[in-house]
Amino acid sequence: MASQKQRKGFDRAGAPVPGGKAGTPVPGGKAAPRAGGPKGRVSAQRGLGRTRTIAAVVGVLVLAVVAIGGFALLSGGSKAGSPGTGTVVQSSYGTYTDITPDQLASELKTHDFTLLNVKTPYIGEIAGTDLYIPYTQLQARASELPTDKSAKLVVYCRSGNESGIAVQTLLQMGYTNIQNLDGGMNAWTASGRSIVQKNRT
Repeated sequence: MASQKQRKGFDRAGAPVPGGKAGTPVPGGKAAPRAGGPKGRVSAQRGLGRTRTIAAVVGVLVLAVVAIGGFALLSGGSKAGSPGTGTVVQSSYGTYTDITPDQLASELKTHDFTLLNVKTPYIGEIAGTDLYIPYTQLQARASELPTDKSAKLVVYCRSGNESGIAVQTLLQMGYTNIQNLDGGMNAWTASGRSIVQKNRT
């Protein structure tokens, strides 16, 4: 008959070895696997690999957020504000505020400012408009603008493109309290309000 496999901690006759422990080498026997052997090292290496992968993903996400923020700052100015006060825009020549149709409608209740239409050619205007000066003629017709450079001006056009140029011109001319209707007359009519026609040149 085949001999029985020797139990660890016992001699070949099956007698206990004094001070013997499971996994203790005995003549002709094998030692039990120790903790931290090859399997333990593989498990630890896998855990370390997962930790490094997570750290790399987090790093990439952080870099992406920073890159997006930098792009926003480089693309025409930074914006900050709240829905009730408009959005303050930092440009090359100073700051101005973008406002919504709802904000303009609210401000028109008191109308303590100059409402300026700069769209060219003339296609109509928002009721309550004080001046019509094409954005290309602002400097040539500066005498028609308020003499007080701190006076509040609200500028608009059809879509916001020409009023954006007008705002930069007005800032260069020294005006410091300027609001721009974001989206222009397009946004105004989209909000359910109307445009009126007058004889303007």
